[in-house]
Amino acid sequence: MGKEIERKFLVKGDFKPFVSKQTRIVQGYLSSVPERTVRVRIKGDKGFLTIKGIGNVSGASRYEWEKEIPISETEELLKICEPGVIDKTRFLISAGSHTFEVDEFYGENKGLIVAEIELGSETESFEKPNWLGEEVTGDTRYYNSMLMKNPFTRW
Repeated sequence: MGKEIERKFLVKGDFKPFVSKQTRIVQGYLSSVPERTVRVRIKGDKGFLTIKGIGNVSGASRYEWEKEIPISETEELLKICEPGVIDKTRFLISAGSHTFEVDEFYGENKGLIVAEIELGSETESFEKPNWLGEEVTGDTRYYNSMLMKNPFTRW
C-alpha cells in the first residue's frame, strides 16, 4: 500500500510529437465519495481495481492501492458502476528524468487534456515542457471521479 504524489496540469500546446506510447482507457467508479474512490479500469488489454483515499491539503498526495484483475471481471464490474464512464487516451511523454501521463478525454469530457506527473515528494523539481499549461493540482473538478459527475462540456 502506498502514497501517490502527483501534480496535475492543463495542456496548452502540441504534445503529440513527443509521445512514446499511448493506451486507451475506459473506467468507471463503484464509489466516488472523496474519502474513498473505488475505480475499475480497462487499460489496453488489462483490468485494474483501484482504491484512492482523500487528498491532503495541497491535493498532491493521497493513499492509493491498485491490483490487476482479470479483464472479464473488470467488464462485469463496469456494468454496476455509478453513471458516467470516463473514456480517454493516455499518452506517455518523457521529460528529463520523469514521465508525464497526458490524458485526452472523449465523450462528455471532450476538449479536456490534462497532464500528470508522479513525484517522490511534493517539493521534487522537474522539467516543465513548453506544452505544459496551468497547474490544477488540488482542483477537484479535474479528478476523474468528479469528471464523471460533472463533465467538462457542462462547465
